[in-house]
Amino acid sequence: MALKILLNGAKGRMGHAIAAAAQDAGAVISAGIDFGDNLAAHVSDCDVIIDFSSHRATAAVLDVAIAQNKPVVIGTTGHAADEKKHLLMQAAKVPCVWAGNFSVGVNLLFALTRHATKVLGADYDTEVIEMHHRFKKDAPSGTAARLLEIILEERKLNAESLRHGRSGITGERQPSEVGVHALRGGDVVGDHTVLYAALGERVELTHKASDRGIFARGAIRAANWVVSQKPGVYDMQDVLGLK
Repeated sequence: MALKILLNGAKGRMGHAIAAAAQDAGAVISAGIDFGDNLAAHVSDCDVIIDFSSHRATAAVLDVAIAQNKPVVIGTTGHAADEKKHLLMQAAKVPCVWAGNFSVGVNLLFALTRHATKVLGADYDTEVIEMHHRFKKDAPSGTAARLLEIILEERKLNAESLRHGRSGITGERQPSEVGVHALRGGDVVGDHTVLYAALGERVELTHKASDRGIFARGAIRAANWVVSQKPGVYDMQDVLGLK
């Protein structure tokens, strides 16, 4: 039986891509809604909710999912840290895949970044560079934010170590710094590089996306996976068996 998806954010770029990916995968968009539409009115007729709308809508989406005991896939970014902490506690009440990036390749990049950071250690200065299209509203991207989380976890650093760009007389780079650089322009779908620089050598891990279809196909894969899971918050590492 075809998977029935309630798609929130249907009018956006990702919404259109997910609708196309769902059709290719034999799934059905039971309802495609956006801002101003009544999510609760359509939820009873779906197997799973996919949300690629706005960070301002996440709380309402989770409220509906919890009330109707529906699995949910969340690809929205831009949440403040305290807000996301609260939302993750709510999301754990239902099966939920929450990811900043649903690309299979990007999730391999996450795994490689964890391994490289562990092996290279503090002797290698670490910087994260991302570039997206001119229309993107938040920075750094959700993917870059996850890369930074992985690096901080492995190096046992906190968010105070992050340096969002540099300007003026900054002094020498400190060993505990992790640089963050967000570039915006044109129609770039999404480029991410983790750079490790030491005296005498440099290692770069890079992923470049040229088609939003990779994210949409990953979201459909996550939706098919999450409907058979127990309540809890998962990510694409779980979906792909990379943990």
